[in-house]
Amino acid sequence: MTAPSSIDPARFLHEHLASASPDLLRSMLTTFINTLMSAEADAVCGAAYGESSPERTNVRNGYRHREFDTRAGTLDVAIPKLRSGSYFPDWLLERRRRAERALTTVVATCYLLGVSTRRMEKLVESLGITRLSKSQVSTMAAELDAHVADFRTRPLDQGPYTFVAADALVLKVREGGRVVNVHALLATGVKADGHREILGLQVTSAEDGAGWLGFFRDLTARGLTGVRLVTSDAHRGLVEAIGATLPGASWQRCRTHYAANLMAATPKASWPWVRALLHSVYDQPDATSVHAQFDRVLDAVADKLPKVAEHLDTARADVLAFTGFPKEVWRQIWSNNPSERLNREIRRRTDVVGIFPDRDALIRLVGAVLAEQHDEWAEGRRYLGLDVLARARLTAVPDTTTNGEEVTTTDTIPALSA
Repeated sequence: MTAPSSIDPARFLHEHLASASPDLLRSMLTTFINTLMSAEADAVCGAAYGESSPERTNVRNGYRHREFDTRAGTLDVAIPKLRSGSYFPDWLLERRRRAERALTTVVATCYLLGVSTRRMEKLVESLGITRLSKSQVSTMAAELDAHVADFRTRPLDQGPYTFVAADALVLKVREGGRVVNVHALLATGVKADGHREILGLQVTSAEDGAGWLGFFRDLTARGLTGVRLVTSDAHRGLVEAIGATLPGASWQRCRTHYAANLMAATPKASWPWVRALLHSVYDQPDATSVHAQFDRVLDAVADKLPKVAEHLDTARADVLAFTGFPKEVWRQIWSNNPSERLNREIRRRTDVVGIFPDRDALIRLVGAVLAEQHDEWAEGRRYLGLDVLARARLTAVPDTTTNGEEVTTTDTIPALSA
């Protein structure tokens, strides 16, 4: 099949209406789409198909066929090929992405293992994978597993990684004939050129100190160096693992997680204005103003909400550790929290599956999502400027020295608050 570069609408409609074919709509839609793609390819080439012109910059080189699912049925569209470079109709089709292939593989695996429900069967049909065989699923899984394994074990040689964020997601997996919760441990960092990077992914049975310690030891063994500030929640095992593996780094309590902890200690009716007061601390222009505003917040809640005031005062060192760094750093981190955005993207994909058939399927999907996000960050704008990173590395230094030599101490990790 070839895609004509132009059609006579009147003659085209007359011929198809006269035939009264049951596939009339599908045939008309196919011809219309192929014509649009042909016209766009002509524009890319600088001249119409078969036309000799001094303005021509490229030449057509046949077609490649691709199926396109529509409400009128599956269309066989002919995408023009070019002699130099390539043409792809982004306005019509989506390029095959790793995460979507991983999602398809996971859902198909659930289906083939017999763990699907009626909802899963409908989902499989909506993804167009009703005809996938076990061998096709195995081939797709092997390709994705190899890519994800390379991504998870690659050397971390783009340091120093001045800022690191760590978090965990709870997901459901079938193991031993029952459904259990597992924890996906994640870490992101800002590398030497100012771009963000996905540092690692591990799945553990529990979010405990041993799991986090093994996770950070793996990161350091792969080359994680130069860390000056780690942002995370106040999980004791996580904070202790940071102190044990990154002794020269300061620790910052995650703003989002702390807000959730504070909300639990605040009466429901009072939470809106307490939350506004807490946000006002992060909105200050410099470190002096941050500490002054924190004092004003304590004074504002001391009489009415003494438990809230105590909670804030105890957590002060945890939540204000960022003030030791240039204001450009923490204002950027607060305005664009990479961990929370990343978690939402992972949840968007994993919620489709619900319960994973095994840990390999979980790692396959989450790893593919992280690999895609890693590529997008690498091609996007810098997260932090090089001058800001240089100042941050000079600002965040170990607290103590002896005879001119650095001595790393666990004092750089603030004590956990209640």
